[in-house]
This record gives sequence, C-alpha cells and structure tokens, in this order.
Amino acid sequence: MVELSPLRQDFVWGTATSAYQIEGAVADDGRLPSIWDTFCRVPGAIDNGDTGDVACDSYHRWPEDLALLKQLGVDAYRFSIAWPRVIPTGSGAVNTAGLDYYDRVVDDLLAEGIKPFVTLYHWDLPQALQDLGGWDNRDTAYRFAEYAAVVGAKLGDRVRDWVTLNEPLCSAWIGHWEGRMAPGITDPAIAVRASYNLLLAHGLGVAALRDACPEPPAVGLVVNLSGCEPASQSPEDIRAARIADGHINRWWLDPTSGRGFPADMVETYGVELPERPGDLEIIAAPTDFIGLNYYFRQIIEADGSVPVLGFSQVPGPNAEHTMIDWEVHPAGLEELILRLAKEYGAEKIYVTENGSAWVDQPDAEFAVDDPDRTAYLEEHLAACVRAVEQGAPLAGYFAWSLMDNFEWAYGYAPRFGLAYVDYPTGTRVMKTSGKRYADLIRGHREA
Repeated sequence: MVELSPLRQDFVWGTATSAYQIEGAVADDGRLPSIWDTFCRVPGAIDNGDTGDVACDSYHRWPEDLALLKQLGVDAYRFSIAWPRVIPTGSGAVNTAGLDYYDRVVDDLLAEGIKPFVTLYHWDLPQALQDLGGWDNRDTAYRFAEYAAVVGAKLGDRVRDWVTLNEPLCSAWIGHWEGRMAPGITDPAIAVRASYNLLLAHGLGVAALRDACPEPPAVGLVVNLSGCEPASQSPEDIRAARIADGHINRWWLDPTSGRGFPADMVETYGVELPERPGDLEIIAAPTDFIGLNYYFRQIIEADGSVPVLGFSQVPGPNAEHTMIDWEVHPAGLEELILRLAKEYGAEKIYVTENGSAWVDQPDAEFAVDDPDRTAYLEEHLAACVRAVEQGAPLAGYFAWSLMDNFEWAYGYAPRFGLAYVDYPTGTRVMKTSGKRYADLIRGHREA
C-alpha cells in the first residue's frame, strides 16, 4: 500500500501525451510536415517502419481520450501543441483550423474540471524550418517565440500552466549528435549549437508567453534527467560519470538557473558557443516551476572508444529492466527531486513524465492486466513521497502515458499507456495500472 498522505493537499494528479505520438491526421486541416514526418520516411529509422500518420487518431477521437481522463479522475492533462498544425511553415500565417482544434480541447478539459497543462514544443519542428537550418539556425529560436505568442494569445485566457520545451536533451543530443531521432543528424558541433538555440528559444518563449497571455501564466521547462553513477571507484570511471552528468543533466540545469554553461563541458565538446550579449540572461529567465521527466538512472564507465565524451552506459547489477531495456530504479527519482530542490533551489517541481514500457496482451474479454507497470507506478510514487518527507517542493505527478502511442524510433511495439490502444480499430481500454492510478488519486483526495 502506498502511503500518499505526506503529499500536499493540492497535489496535482495528471497524465501526459504529446501531439505527434497520438494525434495522427498529419495532413488534415492545413497541417504540414514536421521533421518527424520526414524522419519516419528514412529507411530503417523507425522500428518496423512505423510512422505517426495515424497513431492513436486522437485528432478525430478526442472525445474518447477525454473519457479516459474522466475515468482516471485526474486533475490535469499535459498535452503538446503541434507547431506545424498551428503555423504550418513555422513562421508567418496562422492556420486557424489547427489553432481552433486546441481551443476546443482546452474548453472540453475545463468543462470536466481538468486543468490543461500545455507543452509548446515536443520535438515536432515544422519541416520548413528544418530546411532553413532547424535548431542549428539561431533564427529558429525567434520563430519559436512568435509561435508561443500566437498560442498564448489564443489560449492564455484559460490555460494557466505552460511548458516551453520538452526534453531539449533529446532534440539536441539524440536528434543531432546520435541521429536516432529527428532530424537524424550525427554531428556533435551542430548538436551543441542546437542545444544552445533550444535553450535560447526557451528563454524567449518564457518572455513571449508572459507578454501574450491575457492572464498571468505559470511557465516552466521540462528536462529529462538521470542519475549518473560510476561503474567503479576508479578515477577514470568517476571522471567519466562527472562528464556524463554534465552532458545529461548540468548542461540544461546550469544555464537555465543562471550559472551559465558548465565550463568543463564547453571544454569537453570543444565547440564555440554561438553566444551573443544578453543571451545568458534570456536563457536564465525566471520560471514558475521545473518539470522533471524520469525513466532510469545511468551506470557510467570510462570508454576511450567513444569520441568526444569518452564514456558509455553499462547495466546495473541485478537490476530489473523494462521491455526496451530501461532500468527500473525508483530511488533515482527521489534523488533527482531532492537534487533539484537542494542544489538548484527549485521552489516548485512537477514530475511531468514517469512511466514504463511492457508487452501488454488483452485477454479474451479484452482486459489488460499489467502488474509490472502497476508496481512501477506504486514504487515511483513512493519515491515521490520520500522526497516530500525530506522537504522537496513536489507539486504534482504526471504518469506517462495516458494511452499507448507512437514511441518515436521504437515505433508501436513498446506500450507505456495506462490505457491499451488496439491500433487496428483504435479502441481504448483502461489497463489494471490505470485503474490502480485512479484508486490512488481517489484515496489521496479522500485522505
């Protein structure tokens, strides 16, 4: 039994999705391609050749998704807005039909007493901007601010909670360094510049939202963090773990908290930052919360065969792993929440994503029992409670994900959802984990 009473009375219970992973309708109502539409066409880029063309078809089946949210009894729903649906070419003319879709989603949520928690950028850059250099082009950061202003002006009279960027690490490092995500570039120098321009976009977006929203917004950045532990106590592994922490965690946390970019990482990358006067102040714009996405820790060993970084990740001893080989380590969530509070002075923290992928199979009655996911959920909520008991200002938890969806380069095989999606028919069915989450939410409110 998870004891949730230490959580604050107004603790926000939520769940999360992102536009490209669930919406489908990639050519409907004026939407133009994003970098993910393009990347999905690269042979071998996505497992099984899957695409987000249809996904969960949430664009057309939104009422069914709203029904799932009501069944869970959540306080808030974190979803993202598709930039290529609102401003299809990335700048210039606004696509009214696309913006109106999100206007209806917001109204529907509020009518059911569910707070919209809006993410402006969850990796789906308009392809037209990529053709002009994408995140390697400083101009993209200014186009993002314009887009933020458009959405803020339209929805800001009803939406209070905003996220500028989701997981810039994935956009920069996995998309531009490793090439395993869109736009599929493998150039460390471009990746470093992209990381800088993404953080510049965040700072500009904060200012744009504050200027455009009719009501004062609460704005934050969502980062995906991992504890980085040395595989041994050798000096080489300890140094490698420090570099890994810089690459995965400090590169994003330091500049946005006013510390500037970590000097050891600037030296490690060996790439001149495209800095201009005033940039660091923009990047360090004060925010109202920080969003933490947590999935796994990393055990790090020195590896001279890895260019630039010199480290690699190795399996933890006797660890449980999900179907995509991510280690299950709830204590890592507790440690990161406390680190944000103690080392970075965070005054309000949300766990904006936390979840696990397993092989789920419906039974003859189309019920889905998922004990591994249920246990994962309970264990990580217990970690949240432990952090709160030590004084962490944790304000809410968003389970990833509302339903099974397109999991980027993994395609549709991994299932993270609290609800099962039968992709051939689009049918949604709440899993045991979703029912358990609803019970936990209800129990906390009653307590």
